[in-house]
Amino acid sequence: MKSLTLGVEEEFMLVDRDSRAPVNRAPAVLRAAKPALGELVQTEYYDAQVEICTRPATRSEDVREQLARLRRVVSASAEASGCLLVAAGTPALPPDEPLTVTDTRRYRLMARRYAPPQTASYTGLVCGCHVHVGSLRRDQALRLANHMRPWLPVLQSLAANSPFSLRKDTGFDSWRAVEHARWPTVGPPPVLDERRYREVVDGLIRTGVILDDRMVYWHARPSEHVPTLEVRIADANADLDVVVLLAALVRGLAATLLPEAESHAPPPNAPSSRLLLAHRLAAAQGITGVGLDPVSGEEQPAERLVERLVERAAPGLESAGDMTLVENMWRRIRTDGNGAARQREVLRRRGSLEDVVDALAAMTAAP
Repeated sequence: MKSLTLGVEEEFMLVDRDSRAPVNRAPAVLRAAKPALGELVQTEYYDAQVEICTRPATRSEDVREQLARLRRVVSASAEASGCLLVAAGTPALPPDEPLTVTDTRRYRLMARRYAPPQTASYTGLVCGCHVHVGSLRRDQALRLANHMRPWLPVLQSLAANSPFSLRKDTGFDSWRAVEHARWPTVGPPPVLDERRYREVVDGLIRTGVILDDRMVYWHARPSEHVPTLEVRIADANADLDVVVLLAALVRGLAATLLPEAESHAPPPNAPSSRLLLAHRLAAAQGITGVGLDPVSGEEQPAERLVERLVERAAPGLESAGDMTLVENMWRRIRTDGNGAARQREVLRRRGSLEDVVDALAAMTAAP
């Protein structure tokens, strides 16, 4: 079985230490963090966000150690700028002033052409977690994405962590999934080979649907800057166990399915309409409700779909030495709930969304 490397990118929001509202302080935070982290900490679309990225690793434990260090450094840099680093898919509280777009030519152009305007009920601030597996040529990454796409809603349900948005309980476990879908191309990846991929992407750029290759926001895509398949389905999570579980499952599933993809076996038939419904159910109900198998069309308890995913990924998990880690983390999350459930529990016990933000910040800073 091919050995695959693993990498993770995490997006965080910055909130004011007193108001807990998103604040435009990324430039100061990045200045403080860059001497220690260099290229591993980066800008994001808004000045109220920062991103960290690990170096490629072969062991899940190494990924965890890297993420823990990166979080600690950036959290300390945020504190020095009077703010808190928060890992959640959407902001629980509204900003006190309009969010500013990071001052680069590309982001300014994206804001003019594609971004919906900020309103009292929408800011566009969303934070995700992306998992990279490699190294893979583009044709390999595409074939693998074709085989992995039916499992992406299950991963989404596991990592749902955005029930609140701008002082409202949205009724969803992942409101980020709803807000992020306003951008072009966000959604399930189409089944493509390398020739069709280039035709489709070139057509999207030529017609102005997207600005460039980097705006291909499918839930799984060949990365344009590293030789990997990038899975982009998860909310940012304060609980590092969720992030490591997600990463291990993505790699375990990829390693299991890659031989089938490489043999040019046809991918599972998962119609786009079923995939969209499966993702909608995952965003709405997380791991506590009903999920949909997009291949059979059968509704099943969402927890059972996660267990089926673990079973399907077992050969890859065993090969990487991750099976025990995954079983232990899944057992805890099944008992405690996903991030959305735990946010709602904090609100029930402590009574305010400010307390929810504090709990998220504390967990983000002390992984």
